[in-house]
Amino acid sequence: MKEVIEAIKANIGRVLVGKEEVTDLLLAAILAGGHVLLEDVPGTGKTMLAKSLAKSMELSFSRVQFTPDLLPSDITGLNYYNQKAGEFVFRGGPVFTNLLLADEINRATPRTQSSLLECMEEHQVTIDGETKKLEEPFFVIATQNPIETAGTYPLPEAQLDRFLMQIPMGLPDAVEERQILERFGKENPYDSLTAVCGREALLNLMKEAEAVYVHP
Repeated sequence: MKEVIEAIKANIGRVLVGKEEVTDLLLAAILAGGHVLLEDVPGTGKTMLAKSLAKSMELSFSRVQFTPDLLPSDITGLNYYNQKAGEFVFRGGPVFTNLLLADEINRATPRTQSSLLECMEEHQVTIDGETKKLEEPFFVIATQNPIETAGTYPLPEAQLDRFLMQIPMGLPDAVEERQILERFGKENPYDSLTAVCGREALLNLMKEAEAVYVHP
């Protein structure tokens, strides 16, 4: 287990600069089957961290930009009438993925935020009375800007309770800023990032984590 985790951390470290502690916490949450809320101002690497994590483990990835006019069906999907087939057909939303990035989750209305509750807790979606299971593993990484609160809807306690961790990203220092400029000056290292483990390997890691003995 340790070798795979170290390989994932090293892979993410090729893209992100100075986020070792955040990466450790994020991986711990995922191995425990939990979801994560990343907090900080724009430009601190929240989206890049989520994308690098998904690419490192060959997970399917979806990103949703939360806005006040976003509807629950924009996340979960809906049944629409197919005139050619003469029947209703289900079109899955971005929640049908392994890793969902809910960007600026506090900008959507409480009704839209609540559409994630069942997905995060039960790993399933109920649409028009029909329940559809989500593919395992399923994780939500949500982001929010804790400073700019105009036009936002604070997450209710029920929603916050679905997140295992609430992690601040932190701004880079002067040395890290120089490293970022040097690393991204010529090309984006994310483009050449390759997977170091697959989806099945991650599921096995999660099972190993469940088997860790904790004395009463």
